[in-house]
Amino acid sequence: MTLPARARFVIIGAGIHGLSTAWHLGAALEAAGEDRPGDVLVIDKTNVGAGASGIACGVIRNNYFQPAMRELMAHSVSVWESDPEAFSYHPVGYVQLAPEVMAEDVAKIASEQAAIDYPSELVEGEEDCRAYMEKMFSDWQARGITVVLHEKRGGYANNTASLAGLAAKARGYGAQIVPGTRLTGFSRDASGAVTAVETDQGRVECEQVIVALGPWVRTAWKLLDLPDSVTVRGRDGADYERPMWTYWSLQEGTLRVDPGYLVDNEGRMPPVIHVDTDAPLYDSQGELVTDELWGIYYKPDFNFGGVQGGAMPFVVDRPTEQVHVDPYGPASPDFVVGPSFARMWTAALAHCHKRFEGMEARFSKEPSGGIGCFTPDSFPVFDRFADNVYVIADSNHGYKMIGVGALVAEEVLGRPQALLEPFRFARYAAGKLHPVSHSPFPWS
Repeated sequence: MTLPARARFVIIGAGIHGLSTAWHLGAALEAAGEDRPGDVLVIDKTNVGAGASGIACGVIRNNYFQPAMRELMAHSVSVWESDPEAFSYHPVGYVQLAPEVMAEDVAKIASEQAAIDYPSELVEGEEDCRAYMEKMFSDWQARGITVVLHEKRGGYANNTASLAGLAAKARGYGAQIVPGTRLTGFSRDASGAVTAVETDQGRVECEQVIVALGPWVRTAWKLLDLPDSVTVRGRDGADYERPMWTYWSLQEGTLRVDPGYLVDNEGRMPPVIHVDTDAPLYDSQGELVTDELWGIYYKPDFNFGGVQGGAMPFVVDRPTEQVHVDPYGPASPDFVVGPSFARMWTAALAHCHKRFEGMEARFSKEPSGGIGCFTPDSFPVFDRFADNVYVIADSNHGYKMIGVGALVAEEVLGRPQALLEPFRFARYAAGKLHPVSHSPFPWS
C-alpha cells in the first residue's frame, strides 16, 4: 500500500496498542458520522505484530497489587472477552500462588477484585493451599505456599493470531495499515505541535499522532525532544533524578512436550499458573539454584508447541553477548535465553509438578522473550505531549492491555478517560506513585 500524503490521525506502530487504537478510533468516527477515507493511518517499520506484541507469551490477567492497574485490566479483559475467536483468546483463568511474605498483598488484591466485581477465589493457609492445588493437579508438590488467588476470568491469547484479528477489525473501520514504513522525524510548527510525520517512505501531514511503539518508544520520545531523565518525588518527599527509560531482558521459554501433557485432573486445559516462592530451588543434580524469592509462570500452549512461560527479567543497560539486537534501535527485540534461565525455569517446573522432573533436555533452544522498555516506576504512561501527540508507553504491560486502545481513542477525540488518569506523566513530579508489592516481578 502506498503511503498517503495526509491523514487525520497517524498511529505509529502496528502492535497491540496501535491496532486497538485504530480499531476503536475508526469505530468511534463511524458512530459519530465523521469517518472519511484516510482518516486513520497506521504505519510500522516492518509489519503487523513484527515487534514485541508478536512474540508476547500472551498471558491475560488482572493480578495486580496496584488498584489503577487492576481496574484498567478488568476493562481490558472485557475487550478480550468481546470476541474470543477473533482474538484467539482462551479464557482458562489465572492462578497466583505465593509464600507468607506476600500473603497480605495477595489478600488485598482479592479484596479489591471483589470490590470491582472481578470474580476470584482466595485460599489461605499452607494445608488448604496444597489441598486446593492437589485437587487441580494430582502431582502438585510445591511447598511453602500459604496463599492462592484463583482468578476465574483471564487466561491467555495466541499472539500473532490476535494481532491479525485486531488488524482485520481496524481495516473493517477504514484504517489504512502501511507496513515497511520507518519513522524518521516530525515536522512541527512554532508552538511545537506536530504538523507532519516524516518517514523513509515520505511525509504524511496530520492533525494528531498516536505513538504506540512498545520497546521502541524511546525513538519517538527523542525525536520529540522529550527528556532522557525525569524528576521523581519519592515517598519520603525528596526529589530524585531517574532515567526515563530502562531496558529489561524478559526471560521466557518453552518446554518441548505435547501441550496436553499439562492438563488438570479432569483432563482439561488448566489456568495459567504463576508461582512466587521463597522456598530454596534445586536443579535435578541437587545443586542450589537460588535461595532468594523467585517466581515463574507457565501454561500449555499449542501456539508455542509445548509448555510455555517465563521468570523474572533482568536489567540490561547496554546490549550484551546475550542480546543479539540493539534494544535502543529499530531491530526486532528477540532475545536469546541463556543457560541460567533454562536451568532455573526447568528446575522450577519440577519443583511444582512431579511430571516435569528430569526434563531439562526438552527446553527449546529457540529465541524467546524480548526486550521490555520500562518507565521510572515500571508502570505505563498514557499522556499527550507536544500538544497533539499522544504517547502510549506501556512499560511492558502491553499485550494484555488490549482495552487501552479504546480509552486512547476516546481521549484523542477529546473525551478524557478516568481509567487513564493515574498514568499521566505528571505523577512523577507530584509523587503520585503506584504502590509497590513484595513480588519479585517489577510489573506486579
